[in-house]
Amino acid sequence: MTSKLETEIQPNVERNSGQLQMLQRGVMTGIPIMLGYIPIALTFGVLAKQAGMSLVELTAMSLFVFAGAAQFMGANMLAVGTGAVEIIIATFVLNFRHFVMSLSFMNQLRRIALKSKLPLSLGLTDETFAVSALHSDEAKKEHGAFFYGGIILVAYLSWVFGSLLGGILGDIIPQSLSQSMGIALYAMFIGLLVPSVKKNLRIGLIAIFAMLINAICVQLGLSTGWAIVIGTVLGGISGIYLLGEKEK
Repeated sequence: MTSKLETEIQPNVERNSGQLQMLQRGVMTGIPIMLGYIPIALTFGVLAKQAGMSLVELTAMSLFVFAGAAQFMGANMLAVGTGAVEIIIATFVLNFRHFVMSLSFMNQLRRIALKSKLPLSLGLTDETFAVSALHSDEAKKEHGAFFYGGIILVAYLSWVFGSLLGGILGDIIPQSLSQSMGIALYAMFIGLLVPSVKKNLRIGLIAIFAMLINAICVQLGLSTGWAIVIGTVLGGISGIYLLGEKEK
C-alpha cells in the first residue's frame, strides 16, 4: 500500500520541483529588468501623482496597463486635460508594435500549451520580449513556460511596486524635485530613439517629422491629445515610406 502511494506521489513531486526550478531560473534571469524598471516606475509614480492621479489610480494603471511609455504618455495627457478617447487611441498606436512582438513570441512558444501562452502574452513588454528572445531554447525544455513566467513575474511586480512607491514619495519629496523628474519622460524617449538613429539616420527624420506635425496641429488649435495621435500616425506612415524606400 505504501509502495503504491509513493509511486503515485513521486511523479508529482518531481514535476513540482522541476516547475519551481524553472520559475527560479526565470526570476534570476529577469533581475536585470527589475533593476531597470524600479527607478523608471518610481519616476512614473511621482509624475502621475503630480499630474493629479490618486495613489489607487496610478497603481491600478500599472496593474492593468503595464506599459511604461504608454503610462508616461497617458499621465502627461491627463495632466493637460486630454479626453479618454484621445488617450486610448494614442496608447493603441504607440503599442501597435506589440502585435508584431506577440506573433514572434508566440512562435517561440509554439511547443508550449495554449493555457500557458495566454497568461504569458499579458506580460509581454519590450524588455521581457528581448530577454525571452535571448533564451529561446528554454521553450523546448520541460516546464519552459515557468521560466518565461518567472521573467515576466519579476518584471511585473517590480513595475507595480515601483509605481506604488513613486506615488507615495510624490506626497513626501519637495515639489521642486518632483517637477524636475518630469525630464525623465523626455530622457526615456530619447534613450529609446538614439540607438535606432545610430543604426539608421532616417529614423531620426521620422521622429522630426512627427514632432513637426504635432507642433503644427497644436498651432492650428487642436487639443494636445489629438495632436499626439495625428503626429504618431503620420510619423508612422512616413516611416513605412522612408524605411521601405531604403530596403528597395
